[in-house]
Amino acid sequence: MMVFNSLEFALFLPVVLLLYAFVYQKEQARDVFLLAASYFFYMSWEWQYAGLILLSTVVDYFLGLAFEHKRFAHRKKLLVTISLLVNLGVLALFKYFNFFAFNLNTLMAWYSGATPISFHELLLPVGISFYTFQTLSYTIDLYRGAIPAERNFIKFAVFVSFFPQLVAGPIVRAKDFLPQLYKKIRFERENFEFGLQLVFIGLLKKIVIADLLAYLIVDSVFENPGQYSSVELMVALYAYAFQIYCDFSGYSDIAIGVACMLGFTLPINFNRPYLSQTPSEFWTRWHISLSSWLRDYLYISLGGNRLGKLFTIRNLFLTMVLGGLWHGAAWTFILWGAYHGLILSLTRGVQPEQRFNGKMVLKILIMFHATLLGWLIFRIDSLENLGVYLGGIADLSSGFDFSPIVLMILALASLMHIVPQDFSRSVLNWVDLRLPVLIKSGIYAGAIFIFYGLSLEETTFIYFQF
Repeated sequence: MMVFNSLEFALFLPVVLLLYAFVYQKEQARDVFLLAASYFFYMSWEWQYAGLILLSTVVDYFLGLAFEHKRFAHRKKLLVTISLLVNLGVLALFKYFNFFAFNLNTLMAWYSGATPISFHELLLPVGISFYTFQTLSYTIDLYRGAIPAERNFIKFAVFVSFFPQLVAGPIVRAKDFLPQLYKKIRFERENFEFGLQLVFIGLLKKIVIADLLAYLIVDSVFENPGQYSSVELMVALYAYAFQIYCDFSGYSDIAIGVACMLGFTLPINFNRPYLSQTPSEFWTRWHISLSSWLRDYLYISLGGNRLGKLFTIRNLFLTMVLGGLWHGAAWTFILWGAYHGLILSLTRGVQPEQRFNGKMVLKILIMFHATLLGWLIFRIDSLENLGVYLGGIADLSSGFDFSPIVLMILALASLMHIVPQDFSRSVLNWVDLRLPVLIKSGIYAGAIFIFYGLSLEETTFIYFQF
């Protein structure tokens, strides 16, 4: 798989940018090139599974045309139902078949002692959850009359498969991306440099923070939580919180940066989530493209807050449980979603402080540690180990037998999280203004290749598994 932190991608991207320079001003050639590059990028993993993207693309493209055909004017509910059945059916087959088959075998063995049924485990296609939600948003928006149907198949196919955000988001809406394919792309040095900065920041987060934290403490502690002290368990939990944030937001930074270098704008996906004061605020800062998708297409479809307090709580809870299930086929993900649904329901009406004071700091600390409990449920590999981990923390045992580098990386991650991203960019821009273009481009390119060299191994991004 050509992941962003792989040598293959470090070679792929410059070639794409170089060839793109010859076609970006010619709309049709540009679209065909982007489509070819996107499919090549995806097929570097398992070429056969590109057929699933093509299936979603073809089905939803022709359903989109049908929405605007007078013959189907009164059958829009049928059309959106077909889209839901096809897209969610494929997602369920590849993502949840193994989970349900395993649990069915377990239930049958427990209830009747029956011999387990052998079944062939299906490989989970990379990015299937992301592009499925992306195409569904298109057909649901058509059903609601919010957008017109896209008649250009190539442009629609580019929307579904655009390689910077194909396998781990941000989840893009048709109304935001498709109009960009009709605009003339202009090369602007500022946009290219901004994109390069984001790639630099994303690789810094992934390789220097996320991968090192995983290697130095997180993986070993979560594998055998019973062997560590309370202090080590808590530090590992803090480390995982910043590992998953830097890993996922790092991917989003690179995706947004690469898109920017190509002349496209993708939505922001993270906004310093660990500074949230309430669960509701957290979900406006964490994985923003998914949380807004769940709100607009699931929570509101269930009735939102229109049917009274009890139904609102039910809708919140169901939305978060299904959001947890979206992340993966495991009981821990379902429990994680239920946990967030519970704390969202219990804190409805709690408002964040608007001015910096002691109350704000206290609310941030409480919310951060509530989030930590959620991450523990999310990361742990079994409910049994969840009990072991919580019991180990409750022991209040001391001792820390890990490298001090762990604490240094945590300090760096915390500082990067606290400092507004606009300030970080302004510092980089201030440095940029004092350097010639060739020199600063060389510095960024050199630093990026150093990051690749520092990479402990070709690790995938955490959210590739979802």
